[in-house]
Amino acid sequence: MVELLTTPLVPADYLDVLAPLRNRSTLRARVEAVRPETRDSVTLVLRPGRGWQRHEPGQYVRLGVEVDGVRLWRSYSLTSPPGSPDGRISVTVNAVPGGVVSTHLVRHARAGMLLHLDPPAGGFVLPRPRPAKVLFLTAGSGVTPVMGMLRSALHELDDVVVVHSAPAHADVVFGADLRALAADGRIRLIERHTRTDGRLKPADLAALVPDLFERHTWACGPNEMLDDLEAHWRAGDAADRLHTERFRPAVVVVGDGGTVTFGRSGTVVEADGAVPLLEAGEAAGVLMPSGCRMGICYSCVLPLRSGAVRDLRNGQVTTAEPEDDVLVQTCISAAAGPCHLDA
Repeated sequence: MVELLTTPLVPADYLDVLAPLRNRSTLRARVEAVRPETRDSVTLVLRPGRGWQRHEPGQYVRLGVEVDGVRLWRSYSLTSPPGSPDGRISVTVNAVPGGVVSTHLVRHARAGMLLHLDPPAGGFVLPRPRPAKVLFLTAGSGVTPVMGMLRSALHELDDVVVVHSAPAHADVVFGADLRALAADGRIRLIERHTRTDGRLKPADLAALVPDLFERHTWACGPNEMLDDLEAHWRAGDAADRLHTERFRPAVVVVGDGGTVTFGRSGTVVEADGAVPLLEAGEAAGVLMPSGCRMGICYSCVLPLRSGAVRDLRNGQVTTAEPEDDVLVQTCISAAAGPCHLDA
């Protein structure tokens, strides 16, 4: 009876408004604190909702952020140890030039803000048993997954060298934390300030870390740096000891309608911006799960691997970067540019 009175919404929709972290099928997080790290970076302390899975140090999480009516998804490394007693997690965001989401979070994130959340992912993690000698090579915000590892597993590592590059002393994310660890003798820290020292090149590493190729190395930073490091490790016949994590750029085009690729079937169709993806697929012979066709039962949910779709009920746009898996309701979502569905 209550569902009939509240149609097209159901009681669960109202509960989600009152308790947005209760829904296991729609994972969200609430910002509980915003801690400045540098002039252009902040740490967001998050309370994840029901359904959150324990992460491994070094993994990342995708956050869905509403910016000017568009839900944009970006990946950020987890910088907190797993299994915190208070149930909270943290990510650290560095504002980059032209970065819509990163700039929005750094400048406007506040306690109480709700974010969409995906489960933790990524293989940039420490193995077991732990290596005897470890090297972390990072630049800029590439230090964030490494800080997650240091906060979680440093007590299990005997010999750790951290080589980090940043434009200047004040730009080092977690600078105070890293310097304190070095002062306590827990790590050997080598800082490179590129405005005065220039960009770190692989050839410089032999003098800084003489036993370079004896160490298992985790590197994270700009693609150019990682390309150089991978070539250097191959030349040293030590490629199996280098583990890299690359930043992924956003390449989403938003429009009205577009080319829809149904990945499993290989079907490609041109879809109007007013036609639900479910109907566009069925018209092309693609069979997909469905139920109420009103956006209520969630039987039609499928992963959006890349591109943009628009919710026909409220105009909200959801985007996904290549290789993502953002769940969307195909019965009430239409193409908002080129998009790729796992169907």
